[in-house]
Amino acid sequence: MDDDELTTLLDDVRSGTVAPDDAAGRLRRLPFADLGFARVDHHRHVRQGLPEAVYGPGKSPEQCAAIVAELLEHGTGPVLLTRADGAQSAAALERNPGGRRSTDPAAAGARALVSWRPAPPRSGTVAVVTAGTADLPVAGECVATLESYGFAPTLVADCGVAGIHRLLASYDEIVGADVVVVVAGMEGALASVVGGLTAAPLVAVPTSVGYGASLEGVTALLAMLSSCAAGVTVVGIDNGYGAACAAARILR
Repeated sequence: MDDDELTTLLDDVRSGTVAPDDAAGRLRRLPFADLGFARVDHHRHVRQGLPEAVYGPGKSPEQCAAIVAELLEHGTGPVLLTRADGAQSAAALERNPGGRRSTDPAAAGARALVSWRPAPPRSGTVAVVTAGTADLPVAGECVATLESYGFAPTLVADCGVAGIHRLLASYDEIVGADVVVVVAGMEGALASVVGGLTAAPLVAVPTSVGYGASLEGVTALLAMLSSCAAGVTVVGIDNGYGAACAAARILR
């Protein structure tokens, strides 16, 4: 339930369209629904402006499908299943038809974001910039999340600092965006470069891409946290979903 639905429910009770007992039944489920193995947070959209998402790892396919079903039946706004493997995606889509999978299910080791009930189109532009092609899976999670929330992000791929002319070729797209998300592994320098070019809020995503001294993303994380470009915001390693949520909050 979101603010608009809550207001509509109260108006319907006042007008007599909805009986008080029926409204009480709906409100009883508003804080959360206890499925035994999960307490589904229906109140999150009211508190945060973004609904709860379903994190796939650690859950069985049946659990993923059940939580998605609960959110679709009793919640509002987009429903997202993140980092889902093939079995989780298949179970959730079989029980809840109409979802959209963000990656090719045949891809080796694919972890998908599956979404249902996308939000209506929203204003605000987001540029998602990657340092390398290897950063695309994380950028793809970010892009798919933003699309589910009603945005139409622009993806600018493979323009890391080893070939800075590639970045400058997309200068207008980047500096024209309301929010920029930079996705980079290796030494993570791209966030500082882009942060020095644009006045827009910048969310940096370190990735686990890189050679030995990259320490599976720790080097990029520390570099982004130490950026000389003032105001760069950093999320966790490989957290494309979190970067998209940060951008959505900024654009509210």
